[in-house]
Amino acid sequence: MSQGYDKQALGELHVLVDHVGPFKAGEYLFRAGDPFDAIAAVRAGMVKTFIIDSQGVEQVLGFSLPGEVIGLNAIHGARYPCNAVALDTVYLCRFSFPKMSVLAGRMPGLQARLFSLLSAEIGKVTTLAANHRADARLAAFLLDLSERYAQRGFSATRFNLTMTKLDIANYLRMAPETTSRVLRRLSDEQVIAVNQREIELLQPERLQTLAAAP
Repeated sequence: MSQGYDKQALGELHVLVDHVGPFKAGEYLFRAGDPFDAIAAVRAGMVKTFIIDSQGVEQVLGFSLPGEVIGLNAIHGARYPCNAVALDTVYLCRFSFPKMSVLAGRMPGLQARLFSLLSAEIGKVTTLAANHRADARLAAFLLDLSERYAQRGFSATRFNLTMTKLDIANYLRMAPETTSRVLRRLSDEQVIAVNQREIELLQPERLQTLAAAP
């Protein structure tokens, strides 16, 4: 509607949507190598994407929140290059990509939105990868979650870490012990408050400073 589409155009987009779920924690939404035929928006829950490298070791690629799209990185190779698994109860809106591609030819705003989503995903990975210090990477990660939750109407300062600390460490390419140590130090310094899996950002400006440190 923000692109100025009328009811007929929105109706054409709506018929492409297939509501699927629930997926329980631990269930796969797709696996690496599966044929690519659809992208999906997360309606509820959190999704982890990851690959298994040549040594058989899991490498976490990211975590998707409600309203975010998964499967965009499969467009080029026509097969999903990674695995996607539910971290809690997940519901999806699946969009047939072949049909969406045809529709995008008549709805330029739709094509632009897809490019915007791809660009945002690349930018997020680059930002986190640029932070080499452990505290900077973790601060950037918490601020990234804060911003994404806020964009979806949730609290920017209090949210749950649905993923495990091991997953966070894997994603940030840090040792699990380092992740726990940095979280503990931030808690001791009252930058954050930790209550099991709930995180409260007490000093967001301090996290901003840490994330920007060279």
